[in-house]
Amino acid sequence: MNRRGVCYDVGRVLGGNWRPTFDRPVVHRELKIIAHDLHCNAVRICGRDVERLVAAAEDALEQGLEVWLSPELWGKGPELTLAYIVKAATAAEQVRLRWPERLVFVVGSELTLFMRGIVPGRTIAARVANVRADARSGRYDRPLQTFLAQANEAVRRAFHGPVTYAALIWEAVDWSLFDIVGVDHYRDARIKDRYVEMLQPLFAHGKPVVVTGFGMRSYRGAETSGALGFGVVGPRSVVLHQLPIVGRFVRPRLKGTHVRTEALQAREITETLGILDGAGVDGAFVCTFVEPIAPFNEDPGTTLTCRP
Repeated sequence: MNRRGVCYDVGRVLGGNWRPTFDRPVVHRELKIIAHDLHCNAVRICGRDVERLVAAAEDALEQGLEVWLSPELWGKGPELTLAYIVKAATAAEQVRLRWPERLVFVVGSELTLFMRGIVPGRTIAARVANVRADARSGRYDRPLQTFLAQANEAVRRAFHGPVTYAALIWEAVDWSLFDIVGVDHYRDARIKDRYVEMLQPLFAHGKPVVVTGFGMRSYRGAETSGALGFGVVGPRSVVLHQLPIVGRFVRPRLKGTHVRTEALQAREITETLGILDGAGVDGAFVCTFVEPIAPFNEDPGTTLTCRP
């Protein structure tokens, strides 16, 4: 496997900023851990703020990592999203000129769900529900392909390095547009027996195939939950915890009882890496290195479990 990496969140924004404070010394230390302790040679830097993305990318490149720059403006329509992507690509080109051959630009991730305008619904929850109702109909293929073609053309004018897209495994993408085939592909209980089989069609494009996101949560039963552990956190407690003053008195809480086990998480990630390597993928990124809004706590009832 040529690219061994993790996803690194500099501040994704959905229901609040997932990294409220961007502390550059902390970012530097975390990227150093990724490069040296985890023995990665690549990092996928995700988030909304372009200045944060660039700052983290420059730090990672200085530390010898290949950077996959993944700007993410979630919950907006195609016009605003496209303008944002071009802004990020323009900034990324200035970085690429200093570190040629070591920067990959990701034009978007899972846009069928995270961008408005392809699937009906103002919220991601509504869009997920609508996709589940008729995912096999193909009605969302053309709108996605149209947007990706526009985004690819616009990005290529601003950024002159390799370009890819982080797709859902079932999204119909015209991979002839991109230099690398990218797919978020989680090995949950529902597809474990078909995990590699679902990747096989992607190799037919004759381009490197990279799993842009996979992982497992760190609590007992996560590997058989069928949903990678999503929905175990009380969202109201997380939001309240982030508020000034009030947040001091509110602990983030889990829904139900969950026994933390990093051993299970490590085993699942290691097994998946072996499977992906055997399948012939060019690289893989574990998601996610750290979730700043998921604090550690010795009390298992108030400990948020997070990927990886």
